[in-house]
Amino acid sequence: QGYQLEEILHLSPDTIARAGEGDEAATRACDEQRLKDSKRTSSAQRPSMGQDMQKGRRTEIEFLNGFVVREGEKLGLACNANAALTDIVKRVERGELKPDPRHITELRMN
Repeated sequence: QGYQLEEILHLSPDTIARAGEGDEAATRACDEQRLKDSKRTSSAQRPSMGQDMQKGRRTEIEFLNGFVVREGEKLGLACNANAALTDIVKRVERGELKPDPRHITELRMN
């Protein structure tokens, strides 16, 4: 689609994609980077969207995961995990669900 993707947590988009496709070297690189990053963070830290949800603020979910869903639809691709995540976050924003990390289990697609 012509989008230029940036590194995510010091990993190239290509490495992340290959890991998602089962490439062992890429998976190892992702795991090593996550382990390295975990040593520099605190268990009390939250991503900005998590902070927004905890404080009852509207998130940017429509501009991130919702965007992925809409772009996928244009190509005839179902982006089920992104659609489920978007739905969960929007339900929290509307007060239908309380913020809870256990909602992540709803993303299990198989």
